[in-house]
Amino acid sequence: MSIIIGKDSKVIVQGITGSEGSFHTASMLGYGTPVVAGVTPGKGGQEVEGVPVYNTVAEAVGSHGTDTSIMFVPARFATDAVIEAIDAGLKTLVVITEGIPQKDAIAFVARATQKGGVTIIGPNCPGIISPPHRVKVGIMPNHIFKPGSVGIASRSGTLTYEIAWHITSAGLGQSTCVGLGGDAIVGLDFIKLLELFQDDEETESIVLIGEIGGNAEELAAEYIAETGYPKPVVAYIAGRLAPSGKRMGHAGAIIMGASGTAKSKIDAFARAGVPVVEKPSDIVGFLAKQEKLQNG
Repeated sequence: MSIIIGKDSKVIVQGITGSEGSFHTASMLGYGTPVVAGVTPGKGGQEVEGVPVYNTVAEAVGSHGTDTSIMFVPARFATDAVIEAIDAGLKTLVVITEGIPQKDAIAFVARATQKGGVTIIGPNCPGIISPPHRVKVGIMPNHIFKPGSVGIASRSGTLTYEIAWHITSAGLGQSTCVGLGGDAIVGLDFIKLLELFQDDEETESIVLIGEIGGNAEELAAEYIAETGYPKPVVAYIAGRLAPSGKRMGHAGAIIMGASGTAKSKIDAFARAGVPVVEKPSDIVGFLAKQEKLQNG
């Protein structure tokens, strides 16, 4: 059992002939991901890493019955690429691209909602990886992950890698790791992932990696409290020392007054009974205690 992606996924790479697309296609194939086609307008008939390239998503879907896409498309073309994938019937879209205007992200997230049954991860994200199934639709470094039972949901790409490495080094491993994206407007959020992790037999505990800006963490804390969430959750919040009104790294990490501050997020998790660690490395101690409790 896995969430969102699995061995039966059939993945296409939009923008496969570019430098990033070709590099990460090789990495995904090396990990075991079933990449069956690529799409670059005007480059149909070529191959990248042995993967056939088509001019349109519809052609790729028609030839291979694909259901998942990862996009390495420049920001100015990204919205058209996402909408093309939605209209072609793909169900999981991983939008790696950064710098997409908020109004464009709002438009394609709304289009996906209207279509129904479409999951968008990102934009401006590292994607998703499922170590037990050796499937990755993203740009994560393969070697820092190992099969395990810890689910990770993160707003930060680099912190995803750091915390995953700590978990791997402790011998615990991960079930599924998802980078939600660092923009103010994203598709998949903490609450939806918590729902998926709750129903996932492979996931025994969850790590939420948040940061300043927005209210995604506060909403997740409310959801955990209101539902009596049954699995142990631990959180880390980046940007504790960030001054108000400063943007820290990307569009999603900006705080205004008391809204979106590290304190507001930490307080919300405290009210929900979710421990918030001070350092990424502290997460391992919490998870080890949970594993000991679960194993009696």
